[in-house]
Amino acid sequence: MYRARRTERDRLREEIVNLLRTYSVEAQHVGHAFAQRHGLHPTDLQALIAVMHAEGRGAPLTPGRLGEAIGLSSGATTAAIDRLERAGHLRRTRESTDRRVVHLRYGEPGMALAMEFFGPLGKRTDDVMAGFSDDDLALVRRFLQGMNEALAEHHTEVRAAPPAAE
Repeated sequence: MYRARRTERDRLREEIVNLLRTYSVEAQHVGHAFAQRHGLHPTDLQALIAVMHAEGRGAPLTPGRLGEAIGLSSGATTAAIDRLERAGHLRRTRESTDRRVVHLRYGEPGMALAMEFFGPLGKRTDDVMAGFSDDDLALVRRFLQGMNEALAEHHTEVRAAPPAAE
């Protein structure tokens, strides 16, 4: 049977998807290495990343929002926060006029460990990005934002869907 010749665009799209998949797997390996080195459960690492990103956006997470962000029950979220707080990776703060509201912040000892571990990776990524113009980087950012949005939308849909019948 005759098979239509794939276009250059098809080959490029496939290569990009494969590169994204490889990047994701490699990033997970690095994250797991950090978690193992510092005695963290993979869920704890997810929690730390969520806290760090939220804090970086200027919108620190509450324990409830952290649980929603990483898909944990209230009890499991509290257990993860307790472990991370004991290890110095994060801290609870009360910054609101409502003292019942707790925000989660990255702890200084945890930040120091992360900087030591991930600093060399930051240098490597800076070196890679130095080879691209500002316009190139803006295009890559737009592409990755779109891909992240598509992935997040899909994740939301599959989390909301009922489990498949066996």
